[in-house]
Amino acid sequence: MLTLTAHSQSFKLATVSGHYKDLQQASSRPNPSRSWMDTLKYPPAEYSNSIVYLLVKPCYLTDDEVKTLSESSKFPANSSDQVRGELDYLLDLQRKRTREQVTRVEFLGNIGYWPPINMIPSHPSYAQNLLDLFFEGREVIGENVNATHFPKISKLLQGIMQDMRVMEYTIKYKQLRARPYHLEPALQPLARMTSPSYASGHTLWAFLQAFTWSEVIPEKQKDFIALAEELRRSREIMGIHYPSDNEAARQIAYKMLQAYFKKNSFLKDLAEAVSEWKVNSVKFGN
Repeated sequence: MLTLTAHSQSFKLATVSGHYKDLQQASSRPNPSRSWMDTLKYPPAEYSNSIVYLLVKPCYLTDDEVKTLSESSKFPANSSDQVRGELDYLLDLQRKRTREQVTRVEFLGNIGYWPPINMIPSHPSYAQNLLDLFFEGREVIGENVNATHFPKISKLLQGIMQDMRVMEYTIKYKQLRARPYHLEPALQPLARMTSPSYASGHTLWAFLQAFTWSEVIPEKQKDFIALAEELRRSREIMGIHYPSDNEAARQIAYKMLQAYFKKNSFLKDLAEAVSEWKVNSVKFGN
């Protein structure tokens, strides 16, 4: 019989640091000298079918929890001194981009798990979708960490990723933040994105998975968090997210984890995932 209270959050969210902290020192309020920037929103003509996630039900969270969490933070005004500092930071990253960085961040940019694909085994992207679901586990532990060897962990990850996609697009389409390249013509992004900027979906899944994996394999917590940090910075190197998009996503991921620890359904799936890891990680040589 599973004990649902066997696990509790094993860490606290690290305080904001580095350039994320430095950039927050500037005012987030509108600056009248750049008021034209506050009229800009993400262009409706660039929307993709991701908007359908507004109709999807979350897995562990309730609709009300998604609504509350999605309204828990706002981005700084486009015209603010903070955003001007963020745009200058992105321009500096652009000037310093190396070929090796571009190769790595474009690879990371193609990672992504999409819940609907998992419902159709005949889908041409079905196998890759499951590989992407386990990206963090494989990157930190090894190739044996996959959905076939760890079906209980797969169920847990599928649940949090469904919540993550619902949360991501609920926030994005409520706030409609323009991408950095919409505000700064000198930015040359490595990709053009088909959804609003705030908050970063890549960063949200990176940290939500890192936090969850850290509950399953606590001794690898630092490695999972380091990978999530690399993923969020990759979005800045690509020129497609403001640092404030990324910090907000990290904070929201942690709030989601806090909510999960009040959910018996999550605690049950987590306990089963931990038990499975203890048995199968030995079996598959991890």
